[in-house]
This record gives sequence, C-alpha cells and structure tokens, in this order.
Amino acid sequence: MKTKSAKQIALENGMNLLFLLCGIIAVGFVLCITVYLVISGIPAIMKIGFTDFLFGKVWKPTATTVEASYGILPFLMTSIYGTAGAVAIGVPIGLLTAVYLAKAAPKKVADIIRTAVQLLAGIPSVVYGLVGMIILVPGIQKLFHLSSGATLLAAIFVLAIMILPSIINVSETALRAVPKEYEEASMAMGATELETYFRVSVPAAKSGIATAIVLGVGRAIGEAMAIIMVSGNVPNMPGLFRPVRFMTTAIASEMSYASVGSLQREALFSIGLVLFLFIMLINVLLNVFIKRKGA
Repeated sequence: MKTKSAKQIALENGMNLLFLLCGIIAVGFVLCITVYLVISGIPAIMKIGFTDFLFGKVWKPTATTVEASYGILPFLMTSIYGTAGAVAIGVPIGLLTAVYLAKAAPKKVADIIRTAVQLLAGIPSVVYGLVGMIILVPGIQKLFHLSSGATLLAAIFVLAIMILPSIINVSETALRAVPKEYEEASMAMGATELETYFRVSVPAAKSGIATAIVLGVGRAIGEAMAIIMVSGNVPNMPGLFRPVRFMTTAIASEMSYASVGSLQREALFSIGLVLFLFIMLINVLLNVFIKRKGA
C-alpha cells in the first residue's frame, strides 16, 4: 500500500476543513434567518394578541373609520389549501412522468421530455403568472361563469405546473439509482414490468421521491410573484372560486408601502415568521412520515 505524502494529507485536511466550514455557514444562515424573524415578528404578535393574530378572519391594517384588524387566518388557510391542491395535482403527474422517463420511455422520447422539463424549471415565475393571467384566468372565468377568474383554482393550477420540474428531476434521479438487480429479481419471479416499477422501483427510491415532494411543497408555499397575478390578491377566506391572498402575496403586496416602525410592517414580519415555521413543520412531518413508512 502506498503511504500518503505530507502534501496529500495536508490537502485532504484542508478540503475537510473547507467542507466543514461550508456546512457551518449553511447552518449559520438558517439560524440567522430564524433569529431575525423571531426578533422582528414576536413584538407584533404580542401587541395584537396571539389568538387575534392567528385566528382572526379580518385583515384591515389601514382601516381609519374602524379599529385596524390583523387577522391572518384567511392567508394561512389559503396557503394550506393552495399548497395541498397543487401537491394533489402535481405529485401524481410528476411521479408518473419520472417513472416513465427513468424506466419506460425510449431514449429519444425521454431526451425530448427531459429537455422540456429542464426548460420548464428555467422559466421565471413572473412568466408563469403572466401566462396564467392571460390564458388561465379568462378560461376559468368563462368556463364557470364567474365575475373574475382570478381565484384559488387558478393559483392551484399555476403552482401545480411550477412544482413539476422539481418533482420530476429529483424523482427520476432517485429511480435511476435503484439497482438493476432489484428489478431483474422481480421480473424473474413473474412480475410484469409495470408491477416491478411501482412495487419495487418506486418503494426502493422512496427517500429520493420524498425529497422531491418536500422540494415541491417548499416551492408551492414560498411562491409569490406568479400567484399574486392569478389569485386575485383579496384577503378572503379560501374558496375554490373566490379571489384569495396567500401569506407570501400578503408580504409582497404590502411591505413596499407599510411605513417603517408601524404595526402593519411588524405584522408582515410576523406573517413571515408564521410562514417560516409553517414550512419547517411541513418538512418535519413529511420526513417523519417517510421514515415511519420506511420502517
């Protein structure tokens, strides 16, 4: 066996230190964001009241004739419904597409679809919103005979399309990493190709597929620019055919004109804190669910 030279050992130690530093920086950024949101968001919640803030149904921070209201329940429920709807549509389509690309598609067809998916991932979110506003919103308005097509339904469709690239790319990579021996053993025991794909390959790649779903959920919850153009941006309680406002769009639409030091601006930071905790909670629950299924 060759012994490592002092130069090689020093290089390896230096790279290990560099990787450790990068990991510490990444964790540090998360901690800094968490601390900043807590410091900025807690004061408004204390002033408004936790119950009134989280479960209040009226958001009127600039009211002059009546007392200002800072209830974010419409934003919170809209974000939950919108994300759940996008995941319900996007995950099955994305997973089936990934299975087809990884296991069943001819090489030329797979290359074309894979390129299209990659292009889909590179489209700016404002373009999704623009296309949705021009095509989807009028279509929903005419189809369901509504006064406006800018509704929760339009936002769900836009979000479902936007999360597809993340789900497809990561799921396909996970499926391709499944050892061929698993599939060969399944087929040798008499299983069809379809049964092998969904009863052997998909369960074996569940960890990567779970990561894809988490990324898709994070994209859906955190999107603002596209859905602000198709959802109506009105602080209503969620309804499939009603104009609504998500937590992200509430922050994006009001932060620019909320005066510094005002309760409205502090309340927007509080919404950011709730959104951050909401995303963390969903990620933790998804990871726990996947681990239990794996056990």
